[in-house]
Amino acid sequence: MRDVRRVRGWFDGGAFRQDLRAAWLDASVALLITLAIFAWLTWRVHAGTSPTIDVIPTFAGGAGTYWMYWMSQAFGWSGLLWAWITVLLGLVRSSRPQAWLPLTPSTVEKLHRTTSLTTIVLMFAHAFWFFAEEVRGNAEGLDPVGRVWSAFLNVFVPGVYPSGTGVIAILIGLLALYLSVPLGLAYYARRRIGARAWRVLHSSIIVVYVLSVWHTLLYGTNVWYDGWFRTTVWLLQLPVAALLLVRLLAPAYRPARGALDAAGRWVARTAVALTVVVVLAVAGSGRDGGRTPGVDGAGLNVSPVMVWTGLAGFVIVVGVAVVRAHRAAARQRAVVRASADAG
Repeated sequence: MRDVRRVRGWFDGGAFRQDLRAAWLDASVALLITLAIFAWLTWRVHAGTSPTIDVIPTFAGGAGTYWMYWMSQAFGWSGLLWAWITVLLGLVRSSRPQAWLPLTPSTVEKLHRTTSLTTIVLMFAHAFWFFAEEVRGNAEGLDPVGRVWSAFLNVFVPGVYPSGTGVIAILIGLLALYLSVPLGLAYYARRRIGARAWRVLHSSIIVVYVLSVWHTLLYGTNVWYDGWFRTTVWLLQLPVAALLLVRLLAPAYRPARGALDAAGRWVARTAVALTVVVVLAVAGSGRDGGRTPGVDGAGLNVSPVMVWTGLAGFVIVVGVAVVRAHRAAARQRAVVRASADAG
């Protein structure tokens, strides 16, 4: 019985179930928007105006045949939209309260938690429908078991997808998907891991969002080519960068005061400020990494080794930060106990 109680105490299942129940309206709206996006995507295929047809000519006139692919795209776009919303809410909540904001901090936090759960579900749905299309297409001509296994490896195992831009795009998309689960659900284990360590883990989830946007710009066939839609995706990152800068300049919680912490904050502030400049320059120039129809694009300048190395560096940095947060919390508890004993 002691071991069972310990396991139950690790994860706040009550709060998790409560947030799941509260997310039903949020998730319902997300589903309706996804279906609307699906209808819009398939209509453009029928009308012959979908950019995807230029990328994959075999899809022309095949909205019915390839409907699972369009469903995957629809969930991908709604997932990115919800990721954008939940990141904005999280940055507002973790910044110093602003008088202009009509919502209370508790309301913002609740919305942030429910939209975060919805985002994770949308991301998995995006991957699932791509998996279903891979099974249906069966490009390798395998038997039923073989096609399911091959599709599973290509879609759900990082680094397996074998060809084209997907070698990098699907890899970073899967890293975003799998990182979103522990980092997003860390809130429900905050009592066990400690508030300081939880804040470190939760703040690092911005990397998941960056990977998601990168995945979209790299592999989303609707934004494959230059154009207003691709530029809009870039411009939508300005509010995220601006709120992140506000969060770094005026956090809701007192930041650690060590020299390493201060240096890290200045590096982060500088990086975010430069990001704002880059996004403005990209949108203004129209040179945003997109391709030109009929022109062979440049080869990939990022390799899987670079991505895995970046992931290893990210894990090390976050791990060190969590350890330092645990030590800082332990020192604080020791000071409190010493004060209580002295009193």
